[in-house]
Amino acid sequence: MTDDQADGSGAETSDGSGDQGSRPERHEATTVHVTRGPRNSLQHWLEARSFVRVCLNYVVIVLARIAPSLRLKSWLLRRIGVTVGEGVSWGLESTPDVFWPELVTVEDHAIIGYDVTLLCHEFLQEEYRTGEVVVGERAMIGAGAIVLPGVEVGAGAQVAANSLVTEDVPPDATVAGVPAEEV
Repeated sequence: MTDDQADGSGAETSDGSGDQGSRPERHEATTVHVTRGPRNSLQHWLEARSFVRVCLNYVVIVLARIAPSLRLKSWLLRRIGVTVGEGVSWGLESTPDVFWPELVTVEDHAIIGYDVTLLCHEFLQEEYRTGEVVVGERAMIGAGAIVLPGVEVGAGAQVAANSLVTEDVPPDATVAGVPAEEV
């Protein structure tokens, strides 16, 4: 797959079944990319993304992680495709996905805490999955939390520190734990 096929072109996709009008489960909101051969899917990453693109993303993310200016962080991350709303606050060491940053959306006035990781991919044995991560308006993600691919954190929602977010968080809800559950 080429860099331009990050939208999942030519990849097997999940069926997306579920209740009409509701968002599908996380795995249904991801695209499955099958890899062949005896090696695990991470060994095939160069077939999925350009080496140069991933290196550029990495350098920009490292700069954004350590930059003290919130405006500079947002400006840098926009350069690699992250959708960043107005007034977003990125904590030091926070990390959007290095392989598919264009699948990350952080809406207006959201807070991404210290050392948060927003993952838009997961490499498995025979396949890898990609999915959008959306952090809603005025949502807050606590320090050290990890958000997995295909997850939407609703507007005004709060994710406690060190939580693992494996499914959508409803608007204005508070979740905590591993995996994160509503409290």
